[in-house]
Amino acid sequence: MGIISTEAIVISTIKYSDTSLIARLYTNELGLVSYLLKGILKSKKGKLRTAYFQPLTQLSIIAKHQEKRNLQILNEAKVIHSYETIYTSVVKQSIVLFISEILTGAIQEEENNNLLYDYLKNSFIWFDSHHQISNFHLLFLMNLTKFLGFYPDLSESQKEGFHLREGLFTDQQGTDIIKGIKLIQFKRLLGTKFDDIEEINFSKTERQQLLQIIIRYFKLHLSGFRMPKSLAVLETVFRR
Repeated sequence: MGIISTEAIVISTIKYSDTSLIARLYTNELGLVSYLLKGILKSKKGKLRTAYFQPLTQLSIIAKHQEKRNLQILNEAKVIHSYETIYTSVVKQSIVLFISEILTGAIQEEENNNLLYDYLKNSFIWFDSHHQISNFHLLFLMNLTKFLGFYPDLSESQKEGFHLREGLFTDQQGTDIIKGIKLIQFKRLLGTKFDDIEEINFSKTERQQLLQIIIRYFKLHLSGFRMPKSLAVLETVFRR
């Protein structure tokens, strides 16, 4: 495949050895790719820095790709959008770690999706530039389902329940069907834009209940999706 130049967003990194990392990047050109960052933990020179690979960092990269290789080689990387608040706010950092974990479990196919890439890029820029963000992760996850293929079918939204497994509104009864106040909270997110999200006032309890519903929705539609370990930390940062 040769040399690839593309924009990329850091999804996560794991330690590979005492000196190296493996970085999972969602690239604009090739989708999800894992890169070996050999010697990055000990190198004080060179074109790669560990600071470039914090979760959700937006990069421009040059990499050498070989077909059928699990770990590709990253030659160069530079930050193309420097966040101003994401890595300095405890609350935002908690949300970042949570989203990183969600994306690690949710983006499973190694193929490009330019619409998904643009959604991630623009969402994180919005997140960085706003301060009222207590509901950001709720709307981010809901809208993410559009690109993963299971956004709720709104054609019969007047019905009294929503079937989480089927992804549609229904008048049926069942364990995977939400109704009442939980349904009302769920529907308030549908069709909402980020600029309007803080007009929706959720209490701490409502926010936690709604997040649990959305995560359950993900688990029902994504094979192997696990409960995020960072969920407990996220719930503690919103005290009201």
